[in-house]
Amino acid sequence: MSAPFRALHRPGDPLLLPNAWDAGSARILAALGFAAVATTSSGFAATLGRRDGAVTRDEALAHAAALVAAVDVPVSADLENGFADSPADVARTVADAVAAGLAGCSIEDATGRDDHPVYDRALAVERVAAAAEASGDLVLTARCENHLFGRDDLADTISRLQAYQEAGADVLYAPGLRDVAAVATVCREVDRPVNALLLAGGPTPAELADAGVARISVGGTFAWNALSALVDAARELQAGGVGFLERTGPARDVMPRAFRG
Repeated sequence: MSAPFRALHRPGDPLLLPNAWDAGSARILAALGFAAVATTSSGFAATLGRRDGAVTRDEALAHAAALVAAVDVPVSADLENGFADSPADVARTVADAVAAGLAGCSIEDATGRDDHPVYDRALAVERVAAAAEASGDLVLTARCENHLFGRDDLADTISRLQAYQEAGADVLYAPGLRDVAAVATVCREVDRPVNALLLAGGPTPAELADAGVARISVGGTFAWNALSALVDAARELQAGGVGFLERTGPARDVMPRAFRG
């Protein structure tokens, strides 16, 4: 699936890559016509009753393999920071991602530590290089997390992405950019396809396409929409209402196509 997934990355005509949180949501998204799906670390963690960042390496890989088995389209996995600090252990995670049948995966440069949220540049580059060496044909996305941690230094973000490109990354990603001009600058300054994250108040898909983005994802937002619908329905029931009984139509329409057996 890696070659078809790679071909879907077209600057200016971006792949819409929705993030599924379980096999059922992945099948619904595939049935709706999406050409590929991705996992979401926060959405999957929510299915286990945990916060983002509280999933183990083995759990994330097993979850990714379950989505690969569930759908006939390419699957890319959010593998956080590779669940490791050392380049060798990141490489092991990516090798296991290949073995799980994934078409792609992302590795971020966030440490998971409040006191030092982003890896020093040299180590971050070594980690991407190790991941790239282990990735084979898998589409490797390297993420610069600066803008998710208040480090709004676009020059450093671009410099890091350029270094990740040279280290072997296939796709580059700087989540948290809200200014379309900044996104366009990133696209101009690198020679690999760029992924963008949709954000409330940020650029639209059409604006991101005009900026040169090759892939657009939603992170955990679809999962939060689904959970928000659950909260609304539950509160309505507590208040004595039953309007939620009439809001099941969209899912019921798609489920016969999406679900097997």
